[in-house]
Amino acid sequence: MQNMIFWRQRLTRAWLVLCAIAVLSHGPELAFAQSQGTAGTAAPPSVPVSVAPVVRKDVPDYLLGLGTVLALQTVQLRSQVDGVLLKVPVTEGQDVKQGDVLAIIDPRPYQAALDAAIARKQQDQAQLVSAKADVVRYTSLAAKQVASEQQLEVAQAKAGQLTAAIAMDQAQIDSAKLNLTWCYITAPFDGRVGLREIDPGNFIRSAEVTPLLPVSQLRPISVTFTVPQDSLPAIQRALAAGKPPVTAFTSNGRTELDRGTVLTVDNAIDATTGTIKLKATFPNADYQLWPGQFVNTRLLISTSNGALTVPSAAVRHGQDELYVYVVKPDQTVSRQVVEVARDDGVTSVVTKGLEDGQLAVTDGQSRLQNGVHVAVVNGTPKEAANPPRTGG
Repeated sequence: MQNMIFWRQRLTRAWLVLCAIAVLSHGPELAFAQSQGTAGTAAPPSVPVSVAPVVRKDVPDYLLGLGTVLALQTVQLRSQVDGVLLKVPVTEGQDVKQGDVLAIIDPRPYQAALDAAIARKQQDQAQLVSAKADVVRYTSLAAKQVASEQQLEVAQAKAGQLTAAIAMDQAQIDSAKLNLTWCYITAPFDGRVGLREIDPGNFIRSAEVTPLLPVSQLRPISVTFTVPQDSLPAIQRALAAGKPPVTAFTSNGRTELDRGTVLTVDNAIDATTGTIKLKATFPNADYQLWPGQFVNTRLLISTSNGALTVPSAAVRHGQDELYVYVVKPDQTVSRQVVEVARDDGVTSVVTKGLEDGQLAVTDGQSRLQNGVHVAVVNGTPKEAANPPRTGG
């Protein structure tokens, strides 16, 4: 009996020792697990975001297009008479006014032809005086039956022939004067001279294929550009209200070149591309536009007054809807479905889903969902929602 009690005591002591060893060996793990459990219940860190206020403002509605610069008027000057090109009194690239002499063809042959025509007319006029005197004389003699009626008729016919000859002489004089005028080639309008094709000293003909030199009107200048055919009704409304303004930019769209107005719309839609062509004129005071240049155009067709706007970066695309994350006063975000009337890549016009003064998240949306805490990196929500007042 005593032996049994002794062994029970020994087993009890051994079990207690094993428990103590187990507690000592697993104590750090239990402490780590407890610390992890405590950390798991702590609040998650705030997500850094950028925000922008929802504001009301006037938003212009633009149509963007790709255009080509064209000279308002262009001519290829050619000679209308045969002769030697004596002089080109302008330099290549020179600005000229309407009526300035650009080329001179040897006028001497045509001056001689004019002088000859004038001389023939004077000769015929002298003969006509004599013929008219004969008519008067034969009329008197025929009345006294001294001269025959035939002689009178011959005198009248000769006077008529000389009258017709004088008329022909005058026509030849006019033609000679015209040919003489064509020896001096003048600018048909204000413009700029291009590169000369024929040098002085060459004999040129009126049927010459190669032009002497081109002249183009660059101030003002025109630009033709295309827009989608669906925009035609809006363009027609804008044209009915006046001349819509157009701005021309460089091909990269970064530098403004000039501002002009729409001149007209083409009379047909291009069926292959579904676009309509427009023509605009620009002052081109600084020669920023040049014929053949490709430009980007921006046509103002209307302006939305007091529209609710938000930066385009704030609008996100869902599976079948658009949404914006809005920062609430407790620095949590709410996902709000919106409707957008139009978006030009910078500003979105919102028609439903937002209110004036709200703060929309513009950067950092990838880590957001409803109720997530955020840290505004470009100002606190209170500062953004209630900007400090200045002045009285």
